[in-house]
Amino acid sequence: KYRAKNLNQSHVYPLGALTMGLKGERLTEMVQLSDAGCIGFSHAERPLIDTLVLSRALNYAATFGYTVWLRPQDAFLSKDAVAHDGMVATRLGLPGIPVEAETIALTTIIELARTSGARVHLCRLSSAGGVELVRQAKASGLAITCDVGAHHLHLSEIDIGYFDSNCNLKPPLRSTRDRDALRAGVVDGTIDAICSDHAPVDDDAKQLPFAESEPGATGLELLLPLTLKWAVTEKLDLLRALATITSKAAWILGLEAGSLAIGERADVCIFDADEAWLVDRGALKSLGKNTPFIGMDMIGKVHYTLVDGHVVYPHG
Repeated sequence: KYRAKNLNQSHVYPLGALTMGLKGERLTEMVQLSDAGCIGFSHAERPLIDTLVLSRALNYAATFGYTVWLRPQDAFLSKDAVAHDGMVATRLGLPGIPVEAETIALTTIIELARTSGARVHLCRLSSAGGVELVRQAKASGLAITCDVGAHHLHLSEIDIGYFDSNCNLKPPLRSTRDRDALRAGVVDGTIDAICSDHAPVDDDAKQLPFAESEPGATGLELLLPLTLKWAVTEKLDLLRALATITSKAAWILGLEAGSLAIGERADVCIFDADEAWLVDRGALKSLGKNTPFIGMDMIGKVHYTLVDGHVVYPHG
């Protein structure tokens, strides 16, 4: 965080570890981490298997008003699996992750959130069942928010094709029914925000058989065009679409950001909503060039990014 502040290229808001070393055994000193600048607490992509530890973590967080960020995926149902447990995984002989891996984990988190009163943010929903569970939890008054990766609003298990490792993502791409439920969930507000799910992977880790390749894809530069593409399909106006990646994201983080107003900090993205561009390796600034959208045309191109009123992109 302090390095980012000194470089003045972006604002970084770190999440602290929920348990020591992310081992799922002993809770961290959340108060000290919060004083050091952490805005919430997470277990990253590592499953927190021990529900007693999770319960204690949520109660601790609730006492001090901290938000806990969790990825809902059952460690046992998803162990050694790489794709959605559906027709494509069956045809390709890939070990499948059932939807229950998400819904069972979600049910546990929701019930513990209910008893603890903790604020919980659910990361990367992937299924229709997950959307419905969150919808019910919100309707009952729980302090729960959630997001979805931009890839999952456009792709499904079918896009794996013949073992395209660029489509090896975590959580996995699920059925078209799940994808459509995710899209609708953002429209009706069940899903609060769209995220880039930026998880770049080097070429060596992707140029392996699908089941052996590393999950993840570059997503930062595709967040805007994929959000605009989703909005056009759902017939949403530009401002409402942009809120899912700006003001709503800031609200989840508890930040006074993500909006344009006189006197506010000038963190601004200037883009052409109608400009077309081709997704190729040369167009991606990230060191990781792997994405399921390579070779596809996108609409919506960023020209300038300002942080605190200073142009940081393009550099120089």
